[in-house]
Amino acid sequence: MVDARMQAGAVAALVVNAFVWGISWWPFRALHDQGMHPLWSTALVYLAAFTGFLLLRPRALPELLRTPALWLLAVAAGMTNVGFNWAVTIGDVVRVVLLFYLMPAWSLLIAWPVLGERPTSGGLLRLLLALAGVAIVLDPAGSGLPWPRTLAEWLALAGGFSFALTNVLLRRLDTVTSGSRVLAMFGGGMLMAGAVAAVGGLYGTVPRAPMLGAGGAMLALVLAAGFLAANLALQYGASRLPAHVTALVMLSEVLFASLSSVALGAAELGGRTLAGGALIVAAAAWSAWPRKADRSAAQSGA
Repeated sequence: MVDARMQAGAVAALVVNAFVWGISWWPFRALHDQGMHPLWSTALVYLAAFTGFLLLRPRALPELLRTPALWLLAVAAGMTNVGFNWAVTIGDVVRVVLLFYLMPAWSLLIAWPVLGERPTSGGLLRLLLALAGVAIVLDPAGSGLPWPRTLAEWLALAGGFSFALTNVLLRRLDTVTSGSRVLAMFGGGMLMAGAVAAVGGLYGTVPRAPMLGAGGAMLALVLAAGFLAANLALQYGASRLPAHVTALVMLSEVLFASLSSVALGAAELGGRTLAGGALIVAAAAWSAWPRKADRSAAQSGA
């Protein structure tokens, strides 16, 4: 009974994480309506989250500063947020989230040179399935080449690639404390978004950050608290469940993002988007499904 309750609590924690990320597009758009570019919003939100987590785990900072590998994690996590947060602010939310969830396919390709994990035949089939879904999503009219046509689509693909790199680096940094990894990811979101925004400002493509009113500042703090809570929930849930269960539950982010964005008019569900999305989600679910070796290990440990 205790194990069942613990597993239920872990699943609930992962659902909380997926819910926060699935509806995060709305506060970013609300801040954008107040003149705050999503890059500046990301930098501000992650500055608050970084500060809050540092107060909770002050010992994480020295380890972050003396571990260069964590700096690469910070860059990868930061670019994930640059791509995803910017894309969901300016693009069709459902299409952005679906393109972002090409991440398992990117992971297959990145893990080979970084971790030495050669792709299996099943992995290559999942890659082809995901790419077929992306081709359908990127060509909604079915009349041209399946190529990104908008900035949001490019950002979504780049964010998914960065997220895959982030996950691979997290596996490689399994000997580093979780606190320093989380601090690196929050710091990366703050620094990379701020740096890209600053460069964009020099070229006139990103407007200067405005002074937020009390409502905007409160919204940014709530979003920062949400991301902080979501990350802690992820740490709690992922540490108590098998990796394949974590990955499957996290797919609920697609559901939360789709339902909320369609309900609020931030996305459209066309037939080809649904068909392509089904292939992408199927490939992600297949990649998260337990392998025979995983099931044998679980049974032997039960």
